[in-house]
Amino acid sequence: MAEVNDWNAQVIAEFRANGGKVGGNFEGAPVVLMHHVGRKSGKESVNPVMYLPDDSDPSTIYVFASKAGAPTHPDWYWNMTEAGRTTIEVGTETYEVTVRDVIGDERDAVYAEQARRYPGFAEYAEKTAGIRVIPVLALTRA
Repeated sequence: MAEVNDWNAQVIAEFRANGGKVGGNFEGAPVVLMHHVGRKSGKESVNPVMYLPDDSDPSTIYVFASKAGAPTHPDWYWNMTEAGRTTIEVGTETYEVTVRDVIGDERDAVYAEQARRYPGFAEYAEKTAGIRVIPVLALTRA
């Protein structure tokens, strides 16, 4: 767990130092920093993840609870869906958003587009096939 926290801390620092741009695994990809509070611990955390902008609604972005194809959802997914609201950082902006679990055909279409743009997401879906469906969250400016 410490390795993940160290990696996240490095990505967060790079994101903030470069106006929302990062290199490494995220080179050239849109990245958002999601703030959330642990529903059990009460501890505030920040997680960097890739996102997909909604082409028809500039106030909405989609994030994917892929956890790199792990068999369980990431903790941030549970924290954010329970809270229903959170704060995000996109580029140099920080603002509140509502959180909506995207389901059904809408979820499938959004996930397919992310996998088309970033094939690693198709690999994550293959790893989780028969175990779990990777959730998609819509984050809409509050």
